[in-house]
Amino acid sequence: MANAFSPWHLLLILAVILLLFGAAKLPALAKSVGQSARVFRGEMKAMKEEDAPKNADATDAPTPTAESSSTSNAGGASDPKP
Repeated sequence: MANAFSPWHLLLILAVILLLFGAAKLPALAKSVGQSARVFRGEMKAMKEEDAPKNADATDAPTPTAESSSTSNAGGASDPKP
Protein backbone atom coordinates (compact mmCIF):
# COMPACT_ATOMS: atom_id res chain seq x y z
CA MET A 1 0.00 0.00 0.00
CA ALA A 2 3.08 2.23 0.22
CA ASN A 3 3.03 2.96 -3.53
CA ALA A 4 -0.65 3.83 -3.93
CA PHE A 5 0.08 6.19 -6.83
CA SER A 6 2.48 5.32 -9.57
CA PRO A 7 3.74 7.92 -12.06
CA TRP A 8 1.09 6.68 -14.50
CA HIS A 9 -1.67 7.49 -12.02
CA LEU A 10 -0.37 11.01 -11.56
CA LEU A 11 -0.07 11.50 -15.32
CA LEU A 12 -3.67 10.36 -15.79
CA ILE A 13 -4.88 12.75 -13.07
CA LEU A 14 -3.03 15.65 -14.70
CA ALA A 15 -4.57 14.77 -18.08
CA VAL A 16 -8.07 14.77 -16.59
CA ILE A 17 -7.45 18.15 -14.93
CA LEU A 18 -6.19 19.54 -18.23
CA LEU A 19 -9.31 18.28 -20.03
CA LEU A 20 -11.68 19.63 -17.39
CA PHE A 21 -10.23 23.10 -16.96
CA GLY A 22 -8.44 23.71 -20.23
CA ALA A 23 -4.91 24.95 -20.73
CA ALA A 24 -5.91 28.63 -20.54
CA LYS A 25 -7.35 28.39 -17.01
CA LEU A 26 -4.56 26.33 -15.44
CA PRO A 27 -2.27 29.29 -14.59
CA ALA A 28 -5.16 31.09 -12.87
CA LEU A 29 -6.06 27.89 -11.00
CA ALA A 30 -2.46 27.43 -9.84
CA LYS A 31 -2.28 31.08 -8.72
CA SER A 32 -5.51 30.68 -6.76
CA VAL A 33 -4.25 27.53 -5.04
CA GLY A 34 -0.98 29.28 -4.18
CA GLN A 35 -2.76 32.28 -2.69
CA SER A 36 -5.04 30.01 -0.66
CA ALA A 37 -2.03 28.12 0.70
CA ARG A 38 -0.30 31.39 1.59
CA VAL A 39 -3.37 32.66 3.47
CA PHE A 40 -3.70 29.33 5.28
CA ARG A 41 -0.04 29.41 6.39
CA GLY A 42 -0.44 33.00 7.55
CA GLU A 43 -3.50 32.14 9.61
CA MET A 44 -1.78 29.13 11.16
CA LYS A 45 1.23 31.30 12.08
CA ALA A 46 -1.08 33.91 13.61
CA MET A 47 -2.84 31.23 15.66
CA LYS A 48 0.49 29.92 16.96
CA GLU A 49 1.63 33.44 17.87
CA GLU A 50 -1.70 34.08 19.59
CA ASP A 51 -1.38 30.91 21.66
CA ALA A 52 2.29 31.46 22.50
CA PRO A 53 1.78 34.33 25.00
CA LYS A 54 -0.95 32.38 26.81
CA ASN A 55 1.33 29.38 27.18
CA ALA A 56 4.29 31.56 28.14
CA ASP A 57 2.27 33.28 30.88
CA ALA A 58 1.26 29.94 32.34
CA THR A 59 4.84 28.68 32.42
CA ASP A 60 6.35 31.94 33.71
CA ALA A 61 4.08 32.05 36.77
CA PRO A 62 5.90 31.04 39.95
CA THR A 63 4.87 27.67 41.22
CA PRO A 64 4.70 27.07 44.95
CA THR A 65 7.34 24.77 46.27
CA ALA A 66 6.92 22.21 49.00
CA GLU A 67 8.94 24.36 51.43
CA SER A 68 6.88 27.51 50.98
CA SER A 69 3.47 25.85 50.91
CA SER A 70 3.85 23.65 53.96
CA THR A 71 4.21 25.29 57.32
CA SER A 72 4.92 23.28 60.37
CA ASN A 73 4.57 24.55 63.89
CA ALA A 74 6.40 23.01 66.80
CA GLY A 75 3.17 22.64 68.78
CA GLY A 76 1.25 21.12 65.89
CA ALA A 77 -1.32 23.91 65.90
CA SER A 78 -2.50 25.45 62.67
CA ASP A 79 -1.65 29.00 61.70
CA PRO A 80 -4.19 31.58 62.77
CA LYS A 81 -6.04 33.14 59.89
CA PRO A 82 -5.81 36.95 59.57
